[in-house]
Amino acid sequence: MSENYIVSARKYRPASFATVVGQQSLTHTLKTAIGSNKLAHAYLFCGPRGVGKTTCARIFAKAINCEHLTADGEPCNECESCKAFNEQRSYNIIELDAASNNSVDDIRTIVDQVRIPPQVGKYRVFIIDEVHMLTTAAFNAFLKTLEEPPEYAIFILATTEKQKIIPTILSRCQIYDFARIKVPDIVEQLKYICTDRGVTAETAALNVIAQKADGAMRDALSIFDQVAASCEGNITYQGAIENLNVLDHDYYFRLDEAFLKSDIPEALLIYKDIREHGFDSQFFINGLAQHFRDLMVASNPQTVVLLEMNDELAQKFVLQAQKFAPAYFYRVMDLCNYCDLNYRNASNKQFLVELTLIKICQLLTGPMPPAGGDQPPVKKMQASPAQAPQQTTQTPRTAAPQAAASAQHTASAPAQHYMPQGHPLPAPPMPSAKPVPTAKTKMPPRIYINNTQRAAEEAAKQEATKKVASAPTFHDNKPIDPEQFAQAWNAYTQAHPHDIIVVNAMHRAVPTLVSGTHYKMKSANEGEAGMINNSLTDILTYLRNTLQNGTITLEIELDKTIKTPKIMTEREIVNDILSRRPEFGDFIKDFQLTL
Repeated sequence: MSENYIVSARKYRPASFATVVGQQSLTHTLKTAIGSNKLAHAYLFCGPRGVGKTTCARIFAKAINCEHLTADGEPCNECESCKAFNEQRSYNIIELDAASNNSVDDIRTIVDQVRIPPQVGKYRVFIIDEVHMLTTAAFNAFLKTLEEPPEYAIFILATTEKQKIIPTILSRCQIYDFARIKVPDIVEQLKYICTDRGVTAETAALNVIAQKADGAMRDALSIFDQVAASCEGNITYQGAIENLNVLDHDYYFRLDEAFLKSDIPEALLIYKDIREHGFDSQFFINGLAQHFRDLMVASNPQTVVLLEMNDELAQKFVLQAQKFAPAYFYRVMDLCNYCDLNYRNASNKQFLVELTLIKICQLLTGPMPPAGGDQPPVKKMQASPAQAPQQTTQTPRTAAPQAAASAQHTASAPAQHYMPQGHPLPAPPMPSAKPVPTAKTKMPPRIYINNTQRAAEEAAKQEATKKVASAPTFHDNKPIDPEQFAQAWNAYTQAHPHDIIVVNAMHRAVPTLVSGTHYKMKSANEGEAGMINNSLTDILTYLRNTLQNGTITLEIELDKTIKTPKIMTEREIVNDILSRRPEFGDFIKDFQLTL
């Protein structure tokens, strides 16, 4: 390194408000306050690291003591006060690093220096950096001086963590929030530095440096020096990403193509290539989530401004985003977020990432798998009562498809809430020819990871089909005696005590015979009728098996004239007893009984 070499963070540190990068509104406010001579006695500069808090504090301290301010509020750099500041021999500006000088004694030293008026200039400025590192006792020792300082004393506090400062300090300061420096602003400053240093650089490489800096100009300058040294004065995009260990956008665009084609092997091979280049798997999965976040904002013209990258790369994202639907972005980001949250606890981290890539590949070809461990709700399917096929005299080979179609239709039909009056249930199935199994065409197997919703629906359909297929058929239907029917009816209620609503309704309303084996049951309300109808298949199956008669049918009729017993609270029961037996009140008083 040359003897006269100065790192960029020091050489290009702003010396005036005009050269401060990315804080135009804040510097304008400070210059206005200086020009109008409306200065507060305490300021608090807060914001992320490397955005210019201490730099602005020094420029502000230099400007308020300048004897010949310029027309735009900048220090002249020619008066004695400015020269003393530039040569670092000014006694009017005192800096304290609170990170290493955070005790009560350090603050008392500052308080003692406050009593000394300035020899040159109008103000003595005390800059306390990282003020949140002060102890509580130091804050309390500093509080009185900060509240009532001499008229020539101005305090400028700088911190990255405003929430750690006690409220009594905050209430005595004017607070200025420094923003993160935008990527385009950092890139423009780096271009100026490249020109000044005689370094050639690709715009894409400078964008990588700006994004790596995460809004901090100081970090960007340090990274720039590192990359410039390794690239020997010619900063290229490839050289920048290799030096900074940044994953190239091309990897993610290649993954996009694999996802569009549902090419699982290609996606896994790309991930293998990334690991072989030394990139951490969690770093990769976070980068993939950020990539799809950028695609999401690029898909909408209103949110394109949220892309922090150069115009050429932003246009590439806009074109790529048109290949996907918006819902796809949300699902992929959800999968990546789930992988990131579970990465630390996973015993096989590589498998977790590969499983996530497989799920993403399947999003465009099949039902979307759940993002994490949450299983989708199983859709309940209820079978309707068995239906009797039409009598036929054709051969069994002809009757087989009709029987199969009837079973399939019955299994997929939803259960009715209640049957309107005058529409009895269909008759049960009669003996028919045994269906001949038909040949089925085998479909090519497809594998879906975590596709539990489809499996649940298929299982429900098969269960419903089994119920219909197991409906009893009797070649000799036995006659039904009313007493036997009543016994079977009561036996069902005893066998299903858990179904309270249905059992109570069955106790209250025993069906009456309408004709043959067709019975009618009256229900008091639609809700009760719906609950009974949901259990109708089980009731009919039980009755047909018990009474050895497959022709039994049951109709549910609404009869709102039926009065259901009123459910009373404990207080209402006591009041009812007192209304009929007033002497019961004396019994309660004598024994001091309460509910």
